[in-house]
Amino acid sequence: MAIKIRREDALNYHTQGSPGKIEVVPTKPLSSQMDLALAYSPGVAEPCKEIEADVENVYKYTAKGNLIGVITNGTAVLGLGDIGPEASKPVMEGKGVLFKKFAGIDVFDIEINEKDPKKLIEIIRSLEPTFGGINLEDIKAPECFEIERELKKQMNIPVMHDDQHGTAIISGAALLNALEIVEKDITKIKLVVNGAGASAVSCTRFYMSLGVKRENLVMCDKEGAIRNDRPDLDDIKKEFSTDRDIHTLSDALKDADVFLGLSAGNIVNQDQIKLMAPNPIVFALANPDPEIPYELAIEAREDLIMATGRSDHPNQVNNVLGFPYIFRGALDVRATAINEEMKLAAAKAIAKLAKEPVPDIVNKAYGESKLGFGRMYLIPKPLDPRLITTIAPAVAKAAMESGVAKFPIKDWDAYELELQERIGIDQRLMSVVIARAKKDPKRVVFAEADNRKILKAAQIIKDEKIGNPILLGNREKILSLIQDNSLDLSNVSIIDPLEEKEMIQKFTSILFEKRQRKGMSISEASRLVTQRNYFGALMVETGAADAFISGLTRDYPKTILPSLHSIGVKKGVKRVAGMYIMNTDKGPFFFADATVNLDPTAEELVEIIGLTAEAVKFFNMEPRIAILSYSNFGSAQGDIPAKTAKATALAKAKYPDLIIEGEMQANVAINEEIQRDMYPFSKLIGKKANTLIFPDLSSGNIAYKLLSELGNAEAIGPILLGMNKPVHILQLGSSIREIVNMVAIAVVDAQTNDSI
Repeated sequence: MAIKIRREDALNYHTQGSPGKIEVVPTKPLSSQMDLALAYSPGVAEPCKEIEADVENVYKYTAKGNLIGVITNGTAVLGLGDIGPEASKPVMEGKGVLFKKFAGIDVFDIEINEKDPKKLIEIIRSLEPTFGGINLEDIKAPECFEIERELKKQMNIPVMHDDQHGTAIISGAALLNALEIVEKDITKIKLVVNGAGASAVSCTRFYMSLGVKRENLVMCDKEGAIRNDRPDLDDIKKEFSTDRDIHTLSDALKDADVFLGLSAGNIVNQDQIKLMAPNPIVFALANPDPEIPYELAIEAREDLIMATGRSDHPNQVNNVLGFPYIFRGALDVRATAINEEMKLAAAKAIAKLAKEPVPDIVNKAYGESKLGFGRMYLIPKPLDPRLITTIAPAVAKAAMESGVAKFPIKDWDAYELELQERIGIDQRLMSVVIARAKKDPKRVVFAEADNRKILKAAQIIKDEKIGNPILLGNREKILSLIQDNSLDLSNVSIIDPLEEKEMIQKFTSILFEKRQRKGMSISEASRLVTQRNYFGALMVETGAADAFISGLTRDYPKTILPSLHSIGVKKGVKRVAGMYIMNTDKGPFFFADATVNLDPTAEELVEIIGLTAEAVKFFNMEPRIAILSYSNFGSAQGDIPAKTAKATALAKAKYPDLIIEGEMQANVAINEEIQRDMYPFSKLIGKKANTLIFPDLSSGNIAYKLLSELGNAEAIGPILLGMNKPVHILQLGSSIREIVNMVAIAVVDAQTNDSI
């Protein structure tokens, strides 16, 4: 089911913090007078003179080589139509975010108040000195064809109208693979296209470049088949008109092999699908509703292969599979254009990738065990980390072979590493976790449901199908807050512990049995189980819920104790630990312990290392562990260096298969250059540390909080390690986003717990 977006939530998302979705961040230090002098006057004059002497130096001394202009005049925005350039800006900012997330490309979005194609062409052409490439967006047909065509002629940088070519490239890849599965020759298939806008026209042209014959296609619009004898045809429609005795969409679909819809939802019925040839291919790409609902199409034809634009059905045709990586490859060879050869290379690379074994990280992200090439998997999933290292090199090679590359790549292995490092290929960690959670949502009980943030997060969890919230607290107060915040939680379970007499009695017996030899009386147990942190933990312990979330408004020690009493630790675990995921521009780092153990011994550090390593593997990453100190391999004396050196030796002996190094200072742990120069024996050389073990609670806690505030890193956690069942404690004052992230982790934790 598609995600339900509320108007208030969408507006709040765009206004919270700084308005909009983007900002400009300097890439050079600006902390001293010398820095300022180098960045601006007088130092900036030197690169200016170098560029004046050789204009190609602009790529060496400025950001041009990694900067795309996302440009529109707002005349065809999403399904909203001509809403104007100002109203289109949120969409263009969103496109910039996708460029950055998936390909590490910077974007300036430019909204131009001009509808005259010739004037718009001149404005965009004049921007060439600024950008390494131009992504045209949401410009209406037929003007978009002229604008792109003329800009390609007049500019010496890549230009692509993604509305035209993005869908063509992705669906073209799907078509190639679908035809291979049904064993049909592309030169002989009968193609029906419904829609005559920019995407439909570009897709049809692209399919012809793949091999579809002109005489074998029929294009329809809202008036029916586009025929030669129709008086209303413009030059574009004349390009695809037919003189055959075909007048309606039903006429066209008779014995057709492929239907491509880029029109409107729910305009094709089951009877029309039944008219198609054996093993029909249906690409119903209208959004948000396809031309025929997926379920109806599959019901009509068992032999049908189908793709839509939706993420809740197999074979999603999503432009994000293409444009970030196409521009990445074009920029990296300084291509002067994005030509047909480059688009074909992208489509073929996407098609080929779908035939390769699917990594576990992708299977787990989508809750699948056997994703593989076939009718339900024609093209890769958007979260596949191999997309950038597959498509960008293919596009770059095609640019080089077709003669439009000014800066050819020589070392392809080095280029692949550069691509991975450019985006921090593991930055999608939470996207993968959330996608995996959605495949098998679990019951998550919130102890602090009388809090606005918790209720907002519960709404997101419910709407996005990440989990099934259970709200714990005073019923009247929760219902009042739901109403005051215009939330829709009508189908969500609300439990007031004071109303649950049978559960109180049951939980009292369980808690007393667990703690009677720890000094707890039956009356104390009866009193404690009415408290939400005990009640919620006991719900998980008894199977009434799958995971427990608390800690937003209470200190960590007070929050964790009821779960330790009620649920306890895993077999063989002596103590729990806390881990933070720090999402940084250099990728994710795992910090432990920053929340639980005040001053662990060397032996206790070893246990923390084991728990943390298992948690890192849970996120489908290899733990590369650095044990931190203020000393490097015995360079300084003291209790901490002695403890961490001993912990390192013990851990290496206990976990011989893990990459473990220490004791070492934090900067050395993450700086391979220092290690190569000073400590060439380090096991972390070539295996950059991603898991940092702190010697005590103070250092870990200080480090993660400083990095969060000063390093612009996102802290996810703390993730509680070693509990017998899924319990996760929020950071005091967590944001709604942080709560949602933690719930996703808890759900996947519960999924894993079920499988054990």
